Amino acid sequence: MTSPPDRVRPANRHWRFTGWLLAAVWLFFLNIPFVTALHQPELWRRLLGLASVVAFGVAYVLIFEWGRACRQQHRPVPPGRARLLIALLLALGLVGIPGTGGDWLATLVFVAAAAVFLLPPVESLVVVALAAATPPVTSRLVPGWESESTVVFAVLLASFAMFGVSRLAQRNAELQAAQREIHRLAVAEERARTARDLHDILGHSLTVVAVKAELAGRLLELDPARAATEIADVERLAREALADVRGTVGAYRGVDLASELAGARSALAAAGVAAELPEEVPPLSADRDELFGWAVREGVTNVVRHSGARRCVIRVDPTAVEVRDDGRGPAGEPAGSGHGLVGLRERAARLDATVTVARSTGGRGFLLRVSVPAADPDGVRG
Repeated sequence: MTSPPDRVRPANRHWRFTGWLLAAVWLFFLNIPFVTALHQPELWRRLLGLASVVAFGVAYVLIFEWGRACRQQHRPVPPGRARLLIALLLALGLVGIPGTGGDWLATLVFVAAAAVFLLPPVESLVVVALAAATPPVTSRLVPGWESESTVVFAVLLASFAMFGVSRLAQRNAELQAAQREIHRLAVAEERARTARDLHDILGHSLTVVAVKAELAGRLLELDPARAATEIADVERLAREALADVRGTVGAYRGVDLASELAGARSALAAAGVAAELPEEVPPLSADRDELFGWAVREGVTNVVRHSGARRCVIRVDPTAVEVRDDGRGPAGEPAGSGHGLVGLRERAARLDATVTVARSTGGRGFLLRVSVPAADPDGVRG
């Protein structure tokens, strides 16, 4: 069973071990209360002091790891539980006083650091202030306890360091979330691109196949030789469509204007549409040639499939391609809302080109025009 997609796990075992080590390495500073407890003359004081110091260290590491896991999984640290755990740390430090004496104050360094890591800013600031004020206050109230100025300095230094660590952990978590979102968007974009290309390729090819198959059916008894020719074209187009699909999946398929014009001539003839096409293709850059090829493919597919036109005109110059017919024109959906036209607009946007979809001159028919900026110095190949 896989983990939820929004759950972030450490990258590897090394990172998980490093996370524990990041907390455990600072336990070295518990050596002062530990040594004090170890040298207690009374056994019960010795055992109580050692047990409290060990329990404090284990609890601190576990609490730190719990807080780090919350941040990595983008879950808020529950304030109530965080306060309870901070109180537990403080209680473990206080319990060990009979065995550690005034050296229990060293545990306040860890209490302050944990508060900065787990609690909201205002609450953590209060805990740090109280932890820093405790050593000088207790030295005046409890006979024999010295004023631990080094503990005050350690509390402030550890709190500042933990503030930096917590901010770094937060930024790393945000970075991981951003990387995951970028990966998700990249996958979604690739899927959309593949679906768009398959739609454009198969939409055109299968439309021509259907038209030619229908024509062959009508000619089967009237002109068997012509019908056989159309059936051969259907077979050829089916093989080309299969090759295009394989090319799309393999990411090596190309579209060019000359090939699309040749295919348009055949498709329009099979549909009984009089075609006026350019005899020559002007020199174009590779990107512009491909874009114009997609425009012709989409425009002719619409003419054959939807228009009911009798005549289709295709014009090409170095800055624009235009497909115009005398059919029914845009109807039903808003002009330009079909899947093929959406894909064409996306391709055009990469070259800062403009896609125009409207009625032909005179208010009848359909017009598809793709124009690119005339000032582009790379628009024409030398």
